[in-house]
Amino acid sequence: MTQNSLEICFTPAAFDAHADSEAVVVIIDVLRATSSICTAFANGVSEIIPVATVAEAREMKARGFLLAAERDGYVLEFADFGNSPFNFTAEKVKGKSVAYSTTNGTGIMKQASECHDVVIGSYLNLSALCSWIIEQDRKVVIVCAGWKRRFSLEDAVCAGAVAERLLESGRFTTICDSVHAATDLWGKARGDLLGYMEKAAQRSRLREKGLDDCIPYCHTFDVTDVIPVLSGGKLVAL
Repeated sequence: MTQNSLEICFTPAAFDAHADSEAVVVIIDVLRATSSICTAFANGVSEIIPVATVAEAREMKARGFLLAAERDGYVLEFADFGNSPFNFTAEKVKGKSVAYSTTNGTGIMKQASECHDVVIGSYLNLSALCSWIIEQDRKVVIVCAGWKRRFSLEDAVCAGAVAERLLESGRFTTICDSVHAATDLWGKARGDLLGYMEKAAQRSRLREKGLDDCIPYCHTFDVTDVIPVLSGGKLVAL
């Protein structure tokens, strides 16, 4: 049985040090982009087109795309809706193409697009995601979207949960200190995940803006077995 390398990149600012064209890259942005993307695919969205900038988002809207876009938690004035997973209902998105732009998550998707595979991870699809990753028999880099290129606690803890599953499979090995740090954080948080998340800065940001209603949902395990994957610049269901 071969063992593949496992790394965690805590912020997009460090991604170049981890980038590998042969690796599977897992993007995690718990609050809220990757949770919303998994929800959208669970509700039947046809594809999601991630765009990194406000200018690109405006252009996609002008081209007639349904647009989900926010900055700093606030819905862009020209967008159809924002970044809460509760926006991505079947009534809104089933069978549709959605352009999507967020403060943190969508930029790193484009940055990682030259890697072998780029998949979207969250608690919502954690078991299906880990099973699929194990089957790929490749190096894995888990990338935390963070907050404006900085470390975020909620993404690191989720990365630790994924990393623990992968290491327990016996198919992965690591000499990456970020993996050890993340799995230690997950070990500390797992007994009371929502309670531990009270420490997270993003939890406070969302509370202050009245946008924290989705936090329990975003920390719910295995709501869906969908695995969104980046293909030709678009996210589709694997």
